[in-house]
Amino acid sequence: MTERITAPSEADPPATDTGTASAAPAARAAAGAADRIEIRVPAAGAYLALLRTAVAGLAARLDFTLDDIDDLRIAVDEASALVLTQLSADDQLECAVTLSSDAIAVVVSGTAEDARTPRRDTFAWTVLTALVDEVDAQLDGGRISVILRKFGGAPA
Repeated sequence: MTERITAPSEADPPATDTGTASAAPAARAAAGAADRIEIRVPAAGAYLALLRTAVAGLAARLDFTLDDIDDLRIAVDEASALVLTQLSADDQLECAVTLSSDAIAVVVSGTAEDARTPRRDTFAWTVLTALVDEVDAQLDGGRISVILRKFGGAPA
């Protein structure tokens, strides 16, 4: 399931609070269904706070510890920086988050004219490997992706 945020139209009925919204992602993940959320922002550092906050909020809904949430915030920032250095101001930075019962996977990506995979012998890569359980980078044509996976959280 992929979720996108859209503004309601005047024809939409008013939303009602069922009191279960905060448990929904964890319950779906525990049932084996993975939720996927995609966020696209302009390729500028000013938008990284949005990505960090969104990923932190999703990890919190899966009952990750505060330390794990902080690690994810920093990892998303580092992964985004690795991708941003290759994008132009007219490009889009994309962040796809997949929630499962025991993990959160984050793919930060963008398309660049001269894309190359990040070097794995840099300080930024070392930071990433210390913050998340799995980290990888892929290059597909001109599309660079940095993939993060963090295990934790407790199924609801």
